[in-house]
Amino acid sequence: MQTDNDLAAPNLIVPSAVLIADALPIGTPLEWPVVDADGSLLFERGAVVIGPEERRFLFAHFKPRRGDLAETDADGAPLNPAQRDDADEEDTPLSLKDTHLSIGALIGVRPQNASGQMLPSRVIGFAPNQSVFVMPPHVDGRPLSLTVGENVEIVAIASQAVFRFVCTVDSVCHLPFDYVVLSKPGVIRRLRERKSIRVHARLPVRFGINADGDAYEGLGLMQTISALGMSFGTPWLIGKVGQRVRVSFRLQSKDSDTLIETTAIVRNAQAASAADGLATHGLEFEHLDTAQQLALKSFVFDRIDDISHWSNGVR
Repeated sequence: MQTDNDLAAPNLIVPSAVLIADALPIGTPLEWPVVDADGSLLFERGAVVIGPEERRFLFAHFKPRRGDLAETDADGAPLNPAQRDDADEEDTPLSLKDTHLSIGALIGVRPQNASGQMLPSRVIGFAPNQSVFVMPPHVDGRPLSLTVGENVEIVAIASQAVFRFVCTVDSVCHLPFDYVVLSKPGVIRRLRERKSIRVHARLPVRFGINADGDAYEGLGLMQTISALGMSFGTPWLIGKVGQRVRVSFRLQSKDSDTLIETTAIVRNAQAASAADGLATHGLEFEHLDTAQQLALKSFVFDRIDDISHWSNGVR
């Protein structure tokens, strides 16, 4: 006998892709990955959900799906979890001079028609016509193949702000060393940055108690993040102030798609409150490489409208 819920089911995503708590085994390796509604990885295939408390936490704060099954819309077309409804950012007219970029400034480079993370590079010079000379970014130890005439996206990190713009590749040079000449930037957008800007975020964070190990024992929920650290909640306290933990999470923005895996120092820890049942932790990141630093700054840049805190650092 069909119920009203049964009749409504065709208008929802494929039922087999959406998990219910009873369908997620406890204490045994998972036969498929578990992802959130936006495609963020929650548990890899072979990972183990420790117990009922962790499973309750998972379903209370995320929308678990089987990562091996595609979801579809009402017409049966596959849904793209990477799609975002981000509002358009307001452009601020700036010139290259306004950015105060200097030789040696860190930038991220990515072909405009490509996906994936920004690749680190550095500014090595400027021309009177506002062309920019940069070191070629590398992929797997080799210079990225760039073609004269193609457009590249740039995220430039100056002393007090992060800028985003698009340039055209004017020249790819190999003598006296490898470098790339980029055209005068198009529209330049700026994020004013103090010592640390913190923005709201709701992302899954895997954590490991042993900072020197390679395993992750649990799952937490990111609450805020900056280029220096983050706060996140867990079903229980995972460490005391001063201890180190391992964390892993993925950052996706208009400029990057980067897996962050690093150690972090617990700077503050508070037991779970009755309001949400979450223990909260403030972490300071350690050992971030250049690509990870770019990804963090770019992620914060994309969420400028969600800034929850400005530090008291110098402008």
